[in-house]
Amino acid sequence: MPLALVDCTSFYCSCETMFRPGLWGKPVVVLSNNDGCVIARSPEAKALGVPMGAPEFQWRKRLRDWNVAVFSSNYELYGDMSARVMTVLRRFSTAMEAYSIDEAFLSLDGMTWAQLAACAREIRQTVRRWTGIPVGVGVGTTKLLAKLANRAAKQGDGVLVLDHDSPAGHDLINGWPTRELWGVAGRLAARLADLGILTAGSLRRASRSLIRQRFGVVGERLVLELNGVSCLELEEVEAPRQNLCGSRSFGRPVTELEELRQAVTVHVERAGEKLRGQGLAASAVCVFLLTNRHRPDLPQYNPQAGRELIVPTAFTPELMGECQRILSAIYRPGYRYVKAGVLCLGLVPVEEKQGSLFREVDPAQEEKQRRLMAAVDALNLHHGRNTVRMATAGFEQRWRMRQDRKSSCYTTCLAEVPVARVY
Repeated sequence: MPLALVDCTSFYCSCETMFRPGLWGKPVVVLSNNDGCVIARSPEAKALGVPMGAPEFQWRKRLRDWNVAVFSSNYELYGDMSARVMTVLRRFSTAMEAYSIDEAFLSLDGMTWAQLAACAREIRQTVRRWTGIPVGVGVGTTKLLAKLANRAAKQGDGVLVLDHDSPAGHDLINGWPTRELWGVAGRLAARLADLGILTAGSLRRASRSLIRQRFGVVGERLVLELNGVSCLELEEVEAPRQNLCGSRSFGRPVTELEELRQAVTVHVERAGEKLRGQGLAASAVCVFLLTNRHRPDLPQYNPQAGRELIVPTAFTPELMGECQRILSAIYRPGYRYVKAGVLCLGLVPVEEKQGSLFREVDPAQEEKQRRLMAAVDALNLHHGRNTVRMATAGFEQRWRMRQDRKSSCYTTCLAEVPVARVY
């Protein structure tokens, strides 16, 4: 069954330049939380030699001298643009796996090789025309071959259909370094090199029994996938989540309990919203705090504690009460905290949650809570996040992470929608 891997090109950077035509063809980078280091680079920035993970403060002068456009992470924009790209891709296949925020596998079953090439080009052109995001498309008979084709397509015109049994397919696979294969990390590549396996072609011809003996079933799957035998099926339905985490680093060190309460409140609100959106309830919650481990000259304290809930819930006030009690128990003054987080554990579908011998469940009360949260979620969805929120979240929130170069939320906030003026 032919599979296409569609991968957005420099996705975060493409989202930023889409609404700024003046930056097309110019170097762009996006920074991590608190504007710490480079996490995304446009092709032009890569050509200048800006490395992934480069600390912004160390590269600040060079980025300025090279006229590189620098942006803070805008996850709201990236998430919405990802959803738009995935919506377009679903028009081309009834079976799709959204592999990550900027990648998806599509089933293209029933097409000839000529039809596959035409379809791949149509996918690329349609996504670019409808969303403004450039993508590369690689097609192969397995996920590994599709991934290899996609990476090779980036060196050409953005589209490559890989027939692993054709002379061109043999040449590409034989010359492809093992260390650049999907699923082969540095340590595995080194162990394969010890056996003289340096290219995908040599791995393809390796003894399955030897590879399985040395590297287990994961290694054997690599050999099979390179030979066109599919071992990794499309995961059209996301596996049920077992836990959910909400956390952010602070824009500055926090010492006061009140500010920590605000941060925990924000994380619980977001976690509750996600739980309800996925039809899940949490069986337990955990709160953790972190100090700066990179500052050994400062006192270190990294506590965490959890509570099991009597009845699983996604009701924000109930989750909030438990998390605030945990925070009060683990907080210690005299430390400079740089991060706080909340974990929701033991997630179960709402319709499958069990009651308790120690607490009588009132269906009318539960329905009232459900309707209240549905109204809050609807208002925040329609009018923007934090339109309705818990009072303990505060208003000033000086602990918020730094986003000094954050772009507008062009597609999710009406006040920030771009305006075209006609003179």
